[in-house]
Amino acid sequence: MAGETNVSVKDVIPIPETTSPVTDPDKREVAHSLGEQPTASHALAMAEAGADGEDKGVVQETGKRLSHEENKRKDEVEDVADLGWNKPGDEIPKPLVGRLPNEELWVLVRRFNKQTYHLKEIEQPPQGGLDLNIADEEEFSPDKLRSNLERFYMTLVIGLMAFGKQIVRLRSWRETRRTAAFCAAYFIAWLFDFLTPLFSLSLIALIVYPPSRSFLFPPAPIALVNSSTGGVQKPQAGVLGSHDSATGAPENHKGEAVEQEASNFVNGIASIALSSAAGKHPQGEPPEEEENTPHDSVPDPTAVAVGAANAKDKASGGSPTEKVDKTKVPMETAMWTKMRPAMHGLSDLTDTWERVANALSPTPPFPRNAYRLRLAMLIVPLFLISLVTTSYMFMKGVTFGMGFGFFGDPIIQRGFQWLNTTFPNWQKLLELRNTVLKGVPTNAQLTITLLRIGEANKAPLPPPPRASTPPPNQPAELTSEQLSSTGADKPLAASDSDLDEAAGSVDESKAHETGGQDIDDSRKPKHGKGAGKILDFFKGTTKASIQTAIGLDKVRASAGSDAAKNRLGVVPAPSVPAAENQSGPVDFRARYKGRRGRVYITVRATIPCVAFTTAEAKVERIGGEKREDLHPVWSVAVADIAELRKIGGYGWKAKLVVGWALDRDVKDGLEIVTRKGERFVVTAMPLRDELFNRLVAMGGQKWESW
Repeated sequence: MAGETNVSVKDVIPIPETTSPVTDPDKREVAHSLGEQPTASHALAMAEAGADGEDKGVVQETGKRLSHEENKRKDEVEDVADLGWNKPGDEIPKPLVGRLPNEELWVLVRRFNKQTYHLKEIEQPPQGGLDLNIADEEEFSPDKLRSNLERFYMTLVIGLMAFGKQIVRLRSWRETRRTAAFCAAYFIAWLFDFLTPLFSLSLIALIVYPPSRSFLFPPAPIALVNSSTGGVQKPQAGVLGSHDSATGAPENHKGEAVEQEASNFVNGIASIALSSAAGKHPQGEPPEEEENTPHDSVPDPTAVAVGAANAKDKASGGSPTEKVDKTKVPMETAMWTKMRPAMHGLSDLTDTWERVANALSPTPPFPRNAYRLRLAMLIVPLFLISLVTTSYMFMKGVTFGMGFGFFGDPIIQRGFQWLNTTFPNWQKLLELRNTVLKGVPTNAQLTITLLRIGEANKAPLPPPPRASTPPPNQPAELTSEQLSSTGADKPLAASDSDLDEAAGSVDESKAHETGGQDIDDSRKPKHGKGAGKILDFFKGTTKASIQTAIGLDKVRASAGSDAAKNRLGVVPAPSVPAAENQSGPVDFRARYKGRRGRVYITVRATIPCVAFTTAEAKVERIGGEKREDLHPVWSVAVADIAELRKIGGYGWKAKLVVGWALDRDVKDGLEIVTRKGERFVVTAMPLRDELFNRLVAMGGQKWESW
């Protein structure tokens, strides 16, 4: 593949891609198209456009065909190819991108849609040669914090959980031959003072030679391994329906179980925190023997989540007012102020983890070996030094470093002052993403590169399929790729019948098992006997109020209210057929200032553009139909877009109420800002994320996430 053949010696050496942040901090570069290749991501996408080779996907094949047709019939070639934008997942051709299964591609795109909210164009050369880094001044919002916590779970928590269970398996001696081999190697190396060379050599082997990973650490589904014994266990979900999740829950598409776990992980933290703030203590409740008591008349305050903490203070005889509690305001201010740097640090940590994972197991079109060789080269000097270093020399060096770090602050501070004066922004040159992990993408950077490959080949990637039914409660297939052993050991030292019992049969009660009655009492909301009726009453009145407000929006919009116009169509009628929401890849149903229409994208012109029209005719020609004159309301060149921001159809509070009371989706919108400062807001878009992804990937902009 092109991404492999273009690797040079400079790519393997951990030196910065560019030193301009230090030598020329005012340097600006603006690209107007993918073809100008302003970053490594753009360059890889263009290299894959119509690429030749045995591992081509449908996207590359399509790009090659369209390029050939364009050279022959420039006036008749179609704009883009529709690879199944409104088809079920099993009808979409495989693989879309060479050497990358569609299921893995959809996992990346689905998670990209969740974590990417607001992008701005940058003119400076990007760190590490890749754009879509997180801005230093990234905006904070609770929803974005939730997204980062979910990503933290899906990457670090799941990764550490898998590593921990590998250690438990190794220590348990259940896989006797493998543990005995590790034990013998360790103590022989210890006897001859060869432990550090052994560790460094093993690490080099794991990095450079991927088959050694499954040989030394044979895979097993996380949910199937008992964290105490290292043996086989029944998954918490009651059946092994997925291989990479902690519960083993069934899923319709790969990765969905982990994503649902991440969402419930954040919900669980919030629920426990709220219960703590409300002072929930089931064990201290008085026995209730009579009916119609106050206990039966009110909902669980942790479920209502309104003023629970203040109610607890008030019920305890306290007064939760600012006049009495002088710590309330400053403590809340300090907590919210620290949330942005905490969220940014969490993002950086997760990004680094994803980069290391993508360096060890690169995804096409990124190079297969360059990053692994670079990491191994850093460990080779450690291996060579360890051959001539005694344990005494090692301990002397470590203790000297500890002492200098503790007592050498005056020297360290003067050194930093000299660097800041002589080489401003020197820290940027030493960042991992600019040196050791230079050119290694995060999952978001990998996804935007894949999206750019689709745009470069005039074959936009179709959106991930949406599951309309619950996943089947049945076991997933287990192969040697998911469960294996080393040598003659049996996987997890379990018999075939034990594995069938743990992974194959369904146990509905397993998901409800906890550590004791106290946990059951604490986790279950208790609304009381009459509280359900109260909640149903409020839901009914809220539903009527919302329907009235939706009707009033039509009146206000007719009277000229811009805010009301932007809310029209945000909550579609339940009678709208699913076919009405189908659109893409060149036209997307939407509203502009309340008017029904379509956002359409054209690449036939010299300059690709995005526009909005209210015309009902077919927007673009796919497969030979001629395009009609659409008289757009507005039109923007894709190259002139400087900012893209996802916006909600309603505010967050109204969105929650609509979802609760009406049980219906809220269609969100997109704000497009040009380099001249013009702003266009389109609303009520069923495929908002898909339009966002196309616009992000089409041009030569270098993006930064805000």
